[in-house]
Amino acid sequence: MAAPSFLKIDPAIERWNRMREDAYKHFRFTPRTTRVAMYGLVLFPGAIYYLASQTHLTWSWAGKQKGEALAQS
Repeated sequence: MAAPSFLKIDPAIERWNRMREDAYKHFRFTPRTTRVAMYGLVLFPGAIYYLASQTHLTWSWAGKQKGEALAQS
């Protein structure tokens, strides 16, 4: 025989948890989700790549001492 539970279950919280767990089953590409996907998968990595390619070989940390400039000439 099971022991009585002292935990009260709130049906609204249970519905919210069920909705959150099943969100992937009801996903659709809408204009908003497409925009978010483009930002996260194309624009953000593209911006990081652009910044990295612009600053590549601009700074030289090898063999520098205190007071010497890091910028390469």
